[in-house]
Formats: sequence, structure tokens, C-alpha cells
Amino acid sequence: MSRKNYLDYILNPLELLRTKKVLHINPTVTNKRKEPEQSSIFLIDYSPAHYESKELASPEACFPYLDSPGITWINMDGIRKSDVDKISAHYGIHQLIIEDILSAGQRAKMDEINNVMFCLLNMIYFNDQNSSVESEQVSIILGKNFVISFQEDATRDVFNPLREKLKLNNSKIRQMGADFLFYALIDQIVDHYFIVMEKLADQIEHLEEDIIRNANKRTLARINMLRKELIVLKRSVGPVRELLNGILRSESELVEERTVKYFKDVYDHIIQANELAENYRDMMMNLQDLYMSNMNLKLNEVMKVMAIVTCLLAPATVIGGIFGMNFDRIPLLHNQWGFFISVGLMLLFPIWMIVIFKRRGWF
Repeated sequence: MSRKNYLDYILNPLELLRTKKVLHINPTVTNKRKEPEQSSIFLIDYSPAHYESKELASPEACFPYLDSPGITWINMDGIRKSDVDKISAHYGIHQLIIEDILSAGQRAKMDEINNVMFCLLNMIYFNDQNSSVESEQVSIILGKNFVISFQEDATRDVFNPLREKLKLNNSKIRQMGADFLFYALIDQIVDHYFIVMEKLADQIEHLEEDIIRNANKRTLARINMLRKELIVLKRSVGPVRELLNGILRSESELVEERTVKYFKDVYDHIIQANELAENYRDMMMNLQDLYMSNMNLKLNEVMKVMAIVTCLLAPATVIGGIFGMNFDRIPLLHNQWGFFISVGLMLLFPIWMIVIFKRRGWF
């Protein structure tokens, strides 16, 4: 963070924009997303004995895989309306689900329409350059023998470890159905929450050390910044619990009995993530109280020093004021030692006061 005062930090337009982005969300207004500069569609078709992975030149290239005997995973990086409409029309995805995929700023949710299960949740990242939490909306659709995922950002995701597992013939995911792939995608997103939360925990720990050692105006700015990032984190993590609860309560034939226990495991993880987010929020409130206490303590120290200095100078002020009055009859006024006696008293009284203050433990 650059060295500037707190007022300049608060008046920074970029920081005000961040505040508006964090707080101002109207669910009644459909946020239209911009068409991405780059978009790509990747397809993985697999079975216990078969694996195929390729990038598709067009949405139509995935149409033949609807009748594939194996499991098909279609992943779109960078959401384009025309591509979403084509894939959705061929795979029988309802218009309401399409609207959720194309909208932005949606709350995590789960729906089941027309024999497909739809989940929408946020994938979050931690930006090390500006110490901020960034979120990306991810939509995942589970069908009978296929899974379709839509990602906003074409440059990053957290699914690469899952892709590596799919390449292994003896991996568990290759032996299971599409519902297990559906679980694995959600589990990968939830597990990445903890990575982001660990980095936020490091930020909170460093901030606590700074407050204890040397709290200043920039420290308060960092506290406010971290509180905003925790709002983004809580908004992304909190609703996922309801999403997983909806899957567990669903009696859909798309989710096999043997896969339910895996969703219960993810449910336990998201409960833990919610508890950590609440703990971080409480810690930030405690850090703010600690900062205010340190500031008050510093102010009290300054006021104490100023009060002591004022008290020590009071005798000299009184003596100087007495000998400075316009009277002819003042003791020692015309004495050759009068000046030295008055200066001595000005020094003797403060020294005597320092001894008394020290014995009483006032400093």
C-alpha cells in the first residue's frame, strides 16, 4: 500500500468503486454480462476403458456426444450467448436455467428442471497484487450421461487437478457416473475456498502484528479493506450450504445412492468454511477494537506527557509572574542574589515534583 494519508485512501475512486461493487447488488435487476474477448469449449468423453479430450471449434461439434455410451464433460470458458443457446437447445436445458447462466452477480442456487440438475456458485481467487478476493460465477449442469460447466473467465480455473485424474485409467472418477463428476467439480470449488481463506488468514495475522507494533492511519485503511474482502468471501461461501442441502434433499434419479455420501462430505466442508468466515469476521471486529484501543492508549500517553510538562513548568511560570509584576516592594527584587534565587526555585520545585510523581507511580 502506498504511503498516503487515510483521507486520500478513502477518496480513491478505485476504492469507492470496490465499495460499490461489494455492497450494491439488486437481485431484481438482471445484470447482462459482456461478451468475452476469448472463448473456448473443451470436451472430455470418458469411460473406464476410454478417454478422449479435445478442444471444439464450434458448439455443434459436441452434439454427437449426447448419445455417447460414456460420460461427457463439456466445459465452456468465456460465456457467449449464442454458444450457450445452441448447446442448451440440443441438450434440453430449460430457458430459466439459460437466463441464470447468462446473468451476472447471481446468488448460489440449485434447481432441477426437465431431468437436469443445475447448480450456480462462485469460484473465488485471491489476487496477491492488490490483496483482494475475486469471484467468478460458475454454472454446472448434470444430465443423464453428461455434465456441462460454464465459466466466466477463460484464463483461469481450479479444475486442472480433476482433468489430470481423468487421464488415469484406474482413477475413481473414471469408474463412476456423471453424478460423481458433478460432485467432483463442486468439491474442487469448495476446496479452493480454503486456499483463499488461508491467504486471508495470513493477511489478518500480519495486520494484527502491525496494529500491536505500530498502528497508524494506514492500518485503519487496511482493516476496512480486509472487511470488504471478507464480505465478498462470505457472500460467495454462505449460500453454497443451501445449494448442497438442496442436492442432498433431492430425490433425483440423476444422483445415485452411492454418491450421496460424497455430497455429505462436501456439505461438511462448506459448514466448516462458513464457520471460518464467521471467525474471520469476528477477528476483524476485534482488530478494529484493538486499533481503537491502541490509538486511545497513544493519545493518553501524549496527554500524560503534556500534563506532566505543564505541571513541571507551573512553578517557573508562577515565580516568573510574581517577579514580573510592576511593584516596587517585592522581596529580593533589589537583592544582588535575587535572580539566582528565583532561578534556583524554578529548578528546585520541578525536581521535587518529579520525585513525588515517581514515588506515586504516575510515570
